[in-house]
Amino acid sequence: MNSKNQFWPLVQRSLQLRCPVCGKGRLFRGWFKMHEVCTACGVAFEREAGFYLGSIYVNYGVTALVVAIGYPLLLFNQVVQEQPLLLLAVTFSILFPIWFFRYARALWIGFDQWCDPRNAPGPE
Repeated sequence: MNSKNQFWPLVQRSLQLRCPVCGKGRLFRGWFKMHEVCTACGVAFEREAGFYLGSIYVNYGVTALVVAIGYPLLLFNQVVQEQPLLLLAVTFSILFPIWFFRYARALWIGFDQWCDPRNAPGPE
């Protein structure tokens, strides 16, 4: 396997919101707006229509996991009372996915690169 397509370097690039192929170009040009291609190597980020649907599952999964683990831990260890904790969990479940959107999408692109590697377009 190419050293560019090893799992942990791809995770690192994803968390830095960088191109999974070259690690130099930025994925986003605004909070929610992505570049269509890498500004450094020219690789297209979206492979096909509906490609980013998988990032929704990543976002939902991470949010659900944090709430499913955090809520019972805080509740049963009596760190926070039940009503304020419920309000905290609902607020977290609404706001966290908005903040995590970019990272979920970047992780999805990195996972896709790991499973089905693509190369930067060569000179024409």
